[in-house]
Amino acid sequence: MWTAWRGSKLHGFAVAALHRVAKHPLGPALMNKPHSQDAFTIERHGDLTLISATPALESLEFGLEEQAAGMIIEQFRHQENPLVVFDLSLVDYFGSMFLALLLRCWKLVQARGGMMALAGVSTRAKELLRLTSLDMVWPIYASRQEAMEALLAD
Repeated sequence: MWTAWRGSKLHGFAVAALHRVAKHPLGPALMNKPHSQDAFTIERHGDLTLISATPALESLEFGLEEQAAGMIIEQFRHQENPLVVFDLSLVDYFGSMFLALLLRCWKLVQARGGMMALAGVSTRAKELLRLTSLDMVWPIYASRQEAMEALLAD
């Protein structure tokens, strides 16, 4: 099962649209692609949660990060030893709102005895992580596959 999250405005109110799509037997890559406004998709691979950010994340509206964090965290809130990978390969840059979301997720993952990693981080985003010393907090892998394999091996 994978989930796509989109933040949008409707009559002046922030609305989060959560879309659930039945898992295709050949994997999500062969399913309908997420809408261009989706900020991220969430996939479950056994005990591992894969959160893939899209370019729409770069323009996430102020105030929607709280809803986004809630939807992401709900995926592993009650899971023992959650394994979480954020695939950022489609995102060039992100700001403080997304850093706050990453930190919230990491705190919960740690409290539940799990592990979290980042994958596909752009040069620009790596520099931001380095400046904030967050590159020392999360392991960073070149690809989602590498990150998934590393977390599942531990």
